[in-house]
Amino acid sequence: MGLIYSFFVRCYGLVIRIVALFNIKANQWIAGRRGLFDKLLTSLKEVDRKTSSIIWFHVSSLGEFEQGRPVIEALKRLWPEKKILLTFFSPSGYEVRKSYNQADFVFYLPLDTPANARRFLEIVQPEMVFFVKYDFWFNYLKAIHHQHVPLYYISVLFRKNHYFFTWYGGWFRKHLRFVNHFFVQNRGSVELLKSIGIEQVTLTGDTRFDRVYSIAAQQISMPLIEKFCAGKPVFIAGSSWPPDEAVFIPVIQHSELNLKYIIAPHDTSPGRIGFIREHLSEPAVCYSELTDDNAGRYNILIIDSIGILSNLYRYATIAFIGGGFGSGIHNIQEPVTFGVPVIFGPAYRKFREAVDLIELGGVFSIDSSSELIKKVIEITGNSAEHSRISAICSNYVADNRGATEKIMKFLEKANR
Repeated sequence: MGLIYSFFVRCYGLVIRIVALFNIKANQWIAGRRGLFDKLLTSLKEVDRKTSSIIWFHVSSLGEFEQGRPVIEALKRLWPEKKILLTFFSPSGYEVRKSYNQADFVFYLPLDTPANARRFLEIVQPEMVFFVKYDFWFNYLKAIHHQHVPLYYISVLFRKNHYFFTWYGGWFRKHLRFVNHFFVQNRGSVELLKSIGIEQVTLTGDTRFDRVYSIAAQQISMPLIEKFCAGKPVFIAGSSWPPDEAVFIPVIQHSELNLKYIIAPHDTSPGRIGFIREHLSEPAVCYSELTDDNAGRYNILIIDSIGILSNLYRYATIAFIGGGFGSGIHNIQEPVTFGVPVIFGPAYRKFREAVDLIELGGVFSIDSSSELIKKVIEITGNSAEHSRISAICSNYVADNRGATEKIMKFLEKANR
């Protein structure tokens, strides 16, 4: 099975190389890994192994980085002498956070072949390793195990239909036993792991709640955004895809609403931004074009950069989160922590916080533009109802904080 897995990994790498000829992200994926081992060797020469060690964190992309970030920063406070090496699988994470100042080294993860995994571990020689959420690279897991390096998974969320728990999942399950400890999001994940004989698990919750709570606590001012909002109610569409845009653009064109609109598409390429602008009924300004002179002239703002959406939600009255008309919604914790009522499409059931908040009445799922318009009118047109929903959201985040603290207590005890 290991040979078959490695064969498919190599095929994936070959496909990416072909796609890179005409796709920007695929090209970044390839270019970022070119000469990677030489770059690693050069960068890590400065580490004095007698006085300092390396802690390796791996995340898939930007969302997983935000889950790992609270633990990275807590470890830096606890062990400032240790170095943090952060790796990304995806360009959408690496390109945004490659200058993250709490990591001493930031790289792409080499493709998961046996040779790459062994070479990477030989160069890095980590004291401990942390993988975040869903990234299971089995050649790396095997190499880490053979090097006798402690391996931890944080903010993991397992489901019954995951391949680990199927009749054909024996080879995959074997690799889970290479993990020293799992810090999982919910009770169901604990029970699933224990059902296959894995006892090294602790229910901590999702570290991202700690991250979004800290964002909300920061006193960050965005003067141009404030000038654009002009004290009016604000509808933010965050991390949207074309099927989401087809649903919320009619909201913008609905004359009964007196809102300001901020659109933050998942794809911020010029072609995608241009397409959105063409389908709006009135002119919009891009964030890169926003100035003191023009900020008050527009009702629609399109965010054509990455990395600021989490702070924009502090200005939202209501938010629509993308992905719900595709494979699954994007992060709702960022708006919820600001007490913002959230609406999304029907593909939300894989996300615990969405399911919880649907039951509590803090977020809402819709199937059409007409449903979305109706819900926006209900919430923005009734201040008492908006306040009630807002309290549900902010209280939910406050009640679910603490995963990072639980993880750190475990690590401190394990490393005494």
